[in-house]
Amino acid sequence: MTFVEQSYRRTLPALLVLALALFVVGTNAFVIAGLLPQVAAGLGATATQVSWSITSYSLVVAVAAPAVSILLPRVPRATLMAAGLAVFALGTAASALAPDLGWFIAGRTFSGLGGAALVPTATAAAASLARPGKRGQALAIVGAGFTLATAVGSPLGTALGGMAGWRFALWCIVGIAAVLVVAIPLVVRGVPVPPAVTLRRRLAPLGDLRIVAPLGTTLLMVAGFNIVYIFSAAVTHASTGGSGALLAVLLLAYGVAGVAGNSVAGPLTDRFGSRPVAVLALAGQALTLIVLAFTEASFVASVVVFALWGVAAFAIAIPVQHRLVHVEPESSALALSWYSTAMYVGIAIAPPIGTLALAAGGPVAVPLAGALVTAAALAVFLVGYLARAPRPVTA
Repeated sequence: MTFVEQSYRRTLPALLVLALALFVVGTNAFVIAGLLPQVAAGLGATATQVSWSITSYSLVVAVAAPAVSILLPRVPRATLMAAGLAVFALGTAASALAPDLGWFIAGRTFSGLGGAALVPTATAAAASLARPGKRGQALAIVGAGFTLATAVGSPLGTALGGMAGWRFALWCIVGIAAVLVVAIPLVVRGVPVPPAVTLRRRLAPLGDLRIVAPLGTTLLMVAGFNIVYIFSAAVTHASTGGSGALLAVLLLAYGVAGVAGNSVAGPLTDRFGSRPVAVLALAGQALTLIVLAFTEASFVASVVVFALWGVAAFAIAIPVQHRLVHVEPESSALALSWYSTAMYVGIAIAPPIGTLALAAGGPVAVPLAGALVTAAALAVFLVGYLARAPRPVTA
């Protein structure tokens, strides 16, 4: 067995545990879209009111992720991720026990603090554990957790909610998170702690257009995706007739295809570079959303479009992350912490944009709004390649 093979075998279990951790966090975020009507009925609220829990959760993660990087730079990475999952589990448990909408939103908001500690740290750990030539594949393995959250977690959580109630679905998430709190310190070892840097250095990525552009791309592409995903029940009502089972089929088609998109994105990025893969994936998402606006009345056509959308949507993140790592590999953890912020700001702004699109033009306007936002993401990504490196920050 070669040294490279031995290194890969040592690293793979850690990457798989990190992928499962992101699966749990991703499922908690995505499953709410499928459970909105049930949660609203159980808490005596409207689906629109419950959707604001997505915004509050995402905003907390967006703000707390860079704060964690700034305030806790020397905490061992495994300890930080395990503690984040513990906080996440407590907040999710509070949501599962919530007697009313206020407590539900409070619980989800608190769980966002745990997500802020986990998500960017796990992503940076994946990049640091892998050899330089295998970073794309390592990011793809860990990123598959989010993909599977859509492919399996969201449809399964929706199905469990239909059979046993939405609270049971949330308790399942709490249980898996509790197991991972113990597993991460045991399996994820040898993750280097980032070197001590000043606050000015931590903020420096925001002064580099080569980094700001991929971050802006992340914000817009995540918003474009979630505008449609969160309101998928309304968008596909004409083809599903309001059937939760048929909606689950569409979401399953999207998620399973997304696994394929995520799987090929890593090797393609390692071989061809970030730019062509990201451009192709972003253009693919924009195109499929435009097509969805004109085929949403046909269930068969919707299945096909959802599958194509899944391939494109989940192929985007890997080349964008790879671009961030490639710009400054030595300080990639700093850039990736801002990536998490951009991602969750994108999630946070999606519900109000989707609500405005529904009010302005009905269900057909929602995928068109998503396509427009995705096109903006593509433009911003390309702008980043026109920038030059700024002068180095020394203090």
